[in-house]
Amino acid sequence: MRSFFHGVGYAIWIAKEIFVAGFDAVAKAFNPATKFDPIVIYYPLRINTDWDVFWFSTSITATPGTLSLGLRHPVSDNGPLTLLVQAAFGSDPEEVIAGLADMEEHLRPSLSKSPIDPKTVAWEPYVDHGPDHHGDHVPPAERMV
Repeated sequence: MRSFFHGVGYAIWIAKEIFVAGFDAVAKAFNPATKFDPIVIYYPLRINTDWDVFWFSTSITATPGTLSLGLRHPVSDNGPLTLLVQAAFGSDPEEVIAGLADMEEHLRPSLSKSPIDPKTVAWEPYVDHGPDHHGDHVPPAERMV
C-alpha cells in the first residue's frame, strides 16, 4: 500500500514538473535573449531496477527541454549504468544535473542517503562540425558531437 501512495505522489510531482518546465520552455522560446545551449550529460544512475530506470528515463523525456538518449553499460565491474541525457537549455550544467538528481530522489527517496555532487558528473556541449565537405551527405544533427 505504501508503494501505491508513493507512486501517486510521484505522479503528481512529475506532472507539476512537466507543466513548470513546459511554461519555462515557452517563455525561453519567446525571449530573443535566451541562448540555446544544448548539452549531453552522462548521468551515473543510482537506481538499479529496470522498472526504476524505465520511469526515470520516461520522466526525463516527458519533461520539456530534456531527452533520454540511451544507456551505457558500467565502465567498471561494480560501476553504475550511465544514462545519456540531452538538455536543450544547458547554460548551467550543474543546475541541470542537480535537477536530474532531485528527480531520481523523488522516484526513489532512499537515494537521498547517497547524494550526487553535480560537479563530478560528466557533460559536454554539442559541437557543430560545420557543413558536410566530404560529400557523405551526413545530416547536420549527426555531424554534431
